[in-house]
Amino acid sequence: MVGNRSWFGGLFNRTGNKRQGSGERTLDLTPLQEQRLQKLKDRLSVPFDETRPDHQEALKALWHASFPETELTGLVSEQWKDIGWQGPNPSTDFRGCGFVSLENLLFLARTYPASFQRLLFKQEGVRATWEYPFAVAGVNVSFMLIQMLELNSGQKETAKPKSLPAINFVKVLTVVVILEDEEAFDVLYCIAFEMMDAQWLAMRASYMQFKEVLEATRIQLERELSLEDLHRIQDLPAYNLLYK
Repeated sequence: MVGNRSWFGGLFNRTGNKRQGSGERTLDLTPLQEQRLQKLKDRLSVPFDETRPDHQEALKALWHASFPETELTGLVSEQWKDIGWQGPNPSTDFRGCGFVSLENLLFLARTYPASFQRLLFKQEGVRATWEYPFAVAGVNVSFMLIQMLELNSGQKETAKPKSLPAINFVKVLTVVVILEDEEAFDVLYCIAFEMMDAQWLAMRASYMQFKEVLEATRIQLERELSLEDLHRIQDLPAYNLLYK
């Protein structure tokens, strides 16, 4: 996992993606696939910069999506803990993942607001006394997807995906040349977050079990991304979790 404290130390600090049912394969990328894949990798390589006005505005937008009737006192404030950041300065929790993790959270808030509120305020199921912190958990979901889909910056720009889930994701990016496919990573993020929370409830997990929950979520998501009849992200069985 990623973050600046021991609870988020080192779970997915690996680049290997070999798993059961996802042995190495090869995919000859089309020009469009190369273009879409590179565009996504470029986006994922942007670090969070607390001095950039657009990054500051995105952070404020996340606050307003979470607590629209409560005024934010500052970009460094104890209020941020109410969303699930580890301290008063959220920028410290973006280390290891970057600006995309904030974009993912905002996409969830704006595209699936009911799902966002349900996850943020833990509205479903019997919850543990010690719950996972929402925002930092979201950063870890982003990081997990980057690793699973072989999109991490440590790989060469021209590297071809080798696992079946990663190959199928690249295909999804270009099945139809419309906006929704360019947002495939964001939609997959929203599904993964819902899957993680469902796994959390099913395992009756608490704070220190987040590592096991995220690993179980990754395994289940890899299975769904390996389905033969997958043409769009919306074809994933877990997509329905966004509309409970």
